[in-house]
Amino acid sequence: MPQKNQTVSLHNHLVLSIMAFSTVVLLMASITIIIMVDKHGDKTIASETRAWANILAQNSTRFLESDNDISQVKLKEELKQLITTPIINHIHVYRLNEDDSIEYFTSYNRNHRFPAISNKIAEIPQLSTIQYQKNHLELIVKVTQDEKVLGYLFIQSSLLEKHDFLQKLIYTTLAFLLLSLLLAFAVSRWIFSKTTQPMFKLAEDIGQISQSRNYQAQLAKQPYKELDILTKNINLLLLRTEKHINKFTEEHEHTQYQNQALENRLSARTDALKESNQELLSTLEKLHEFQGQLVETEKMASLGDMVAGIAHEVNTPIGLGVTASSLLADKMNEIKVAFDNKTLKSSQLKKFLTDGDENVAIIFRNLERAAKLISSFKKVAVDQSSAENRTFHVRGLLDEVLLTLAGKLESANVAISVSCPEELYINSKPGAITQILINLILNSIYHAFEGLEYGKISINVMNLSDQLHIHYSDDGIGIDESIKTKIFDPFTTTKRGSGGSGLGMHLVYNLVTQALGGHIVLEEEQSQGVIFDITFPVELTTS
Repeated sequence: MPQKNQTVSLHNHLVLSIMAFSTVVLLMASITIIIMVDKHGDKTIASETRAWANILAQNSTRFLESDNDISQVKLKEELKQLITTPIINHIHVYRLNEDDSIEYFTSYNRNHRFPAISNKIAEIPQLSTIQYQKNHLELIVKVTQDEKVLGYLFIQSSLLEKHDFLQKLIYTTLAFLLLSLLLAFAVSRWIFSKTTQPMFKLAEDIGQISQSRNYQAQLAKQPYKELDILTKNINLLLLRTEKHINKFTEEHEHTQYQNQALENRLSARTDALKESNQELLSTLEKLHEFQGQLVETEKMASLGDMVAGIAHEVNTPIGLGVTASSLLADKMNEIKVAFDNKTLKSSQLKKFLTDGDENVAIIFRNLERAAKLISSFKKVAVDQSSAENRTFHVRGLLDEVLLTLAGKLESANVAISVSCPEELYINSKPGAITQILINLILNSIYHAFEGLEYGKISINVMNLSDQLHIHYSDDGIGIDESIKTKIFDPFTTTKRGSGGSGLGMHLVYNLVTQALGGHIVLEEEQSQGVIFDITFPVELTTS
């Protein structure tokens, strides 16, 4: 089924392309900005957190060195006064004892909404570098005095403000993206309207030229360079089209004149053929009647091919005979006129006799060919069910067939091996079986062994369950793949025009299936030669 050409709207293509390009560019820019802002925010908060941690650690040294019981409370108050940034959620201060043990010293919470968290003493090694969590980051720095470690300060900073800022940035970016796409849509519509208006006018002018068929008309100059180049090429095409139309018109008129002269000659020749070939027309009518009888007896489904094949095979030799007889009649008229005018020359008469012999040979050869074809058609049309059954010796029947074809087998250098029980007698139709074997053997001689120096045919016959099985094979060139599926159809042949009618295997098929009530199968998997398996019911008898 042919595929339909699908056209695309230039407007839709242009708008979609601009929108897609704008969307990709804006999305990439927006994502890049958001990622940069996110990384910069993390970096800024981390830097600020580290700075606060160092400041608070420095201010905590004097409290960690003091043994005063209220130093913890004072440090807590100190932390509340020092911390002015809203990003710090928690502060823990741990003191390092003389025995290298670490204990909780004091802490700071941003407000009551931030409940105390567990100490991070066990996580000091991991938190020596900044660790990011979902909504905050954590860091532990050493509290030192003169390079002596007095303790550790844990700090937790919030990332929520950064997240809120990123969320607002995303919303703002989406709004900007939407406005940009609307602007891109408006710009693409404007560009389309500006660029396609001359194209529509150009298409309208071309349509008017096509309707009026005035190919001498020229398209106007276009405002855009590309369209102007297209217009010049179209104008050149219109000029060439006008020239071709004029040339075609002249050739058409000349052809009509020649056709009329040829028609007059054919009419005169047809009248002569009608007068001289009335007998052949009568034969054709009888042949058509025979075709009707053949169609009535045909059991296969290829009625149309049968009629077409008969017409092709028979009309060809008859048409050649008619042509030869017409030429002979013309030559005879020329001789008659020359004889009446007493201008007949011996060379002219000799040439007439030579040409006459050739024409008579052509007529005889083609009429003989037509007669053979009609005989073959009659064989195909024979009602095999009318043949009488009789008891016969199967091996004797095979020997009779081989004796009949001994001359052809010897000239073709073909050997036949037969395997058949010696005491096999059956009640069946020997005429049909004989015709089947003859057609198969001749088919192998004419087709399978063409061009071969030697050939071999094998015929194996056996009786199984009141069924006679004939296994026929040869080692010839095989059957062409193009005709394997229609080998039993009428007029299927590779020798058309070389003596083959294409009815041999069709006749075999009819004899097996109709006259004998059996079936025949061609084994299609053979790479060389052919194998036919024929099976039909029989009645075993005694001699």
